[in-house]
Amino acid sequence: MLKKLLLALCVGGLALGTAAASAADAKVDPAAEQVVRQAVSKLGPDISIDMLQPSPLPGFYQVIAGGQMIYVSSDGKYVLNGDMLDLSQHKNLNDDAWSGFRKAELAKVPASDRIIYAPPNPKYTVTIFTDVNCGFCRALHQHMDAFNQAGIAVEYLAWPREGLQTTSGRPTKTYTEMVSVWCSADRKAAFDQAKDGHPPKATNCKNPVKSEFDLGLKLGVNGTPMIIGPNGRSLGGYVTPDQLLQALQQGG
Repeated sequence: MLKKLLLALCVGGLALGTAAASAADAKVDPAAEQVVRQAVSKLGPDISIDMLQPSPLPGFYQVIAGGQMIYVSSDGKYVLNGDMLDLSQHKNLNDDAWSGFRKAELAKVPASDRIIYAPPNPKYTVTIFTDVNCGFCRALHQHMDAFNQAGIAVEYLAWPREGLQTTSGRPTKTYTEMVSVWCSADRKAAFDQAKDGHPPKATNCKNPVKSEFDLGLKLGVNGTPMIIGPNGRSLGGYVTPDQLLQALQQGG
């Protein structure tokens, strides 16, 4: 619902100058925060705010809610949806906020809930939201040896792109399959087989698939694969080992 409402409110990119530099030092005004929260609540009854902080644009707050980033005026009258561009630095200021938010949220996911492919002494570690059945996810996984040889550790989180339930309320095929992978005695072996088109025997257990899917929605994931670098930046979807290594070397 939030996404549909925001599309109707969509505005173009915002060009900023020196205001961006002072935004990081600004503090949230309690009174303005309450007004902003009330304004966001009007966009939908079940919308929860995951991040709220002063925006580089004076008089506005930067808000992440429902997997979307918006800008809300401190008086609660205006909502902007779009990229905020600092032309003086040639950068998208949305990226900085998303990166910090993603990095903090991903740090809460224990290693035991991930499926990890890592060389002995990795230079870089990326998190990938994946679906065992998507074509680009399978193509990416075929490069795993090359990723590891390049010093890149890959940590997978589950994101069944069909969602968790069908319209009739039954678990989707992909969700069921990914639960079976995460519940296998040898997750990596089951994962490899599923990526090759051979799903494991259906099984169930206490598993993180739903929570990881929900986390992906919270972090703005809308397709698979989605690669997130160690600093929380999105590095795109399908990439070759050389492309990923180059992005990481450039600070991605």
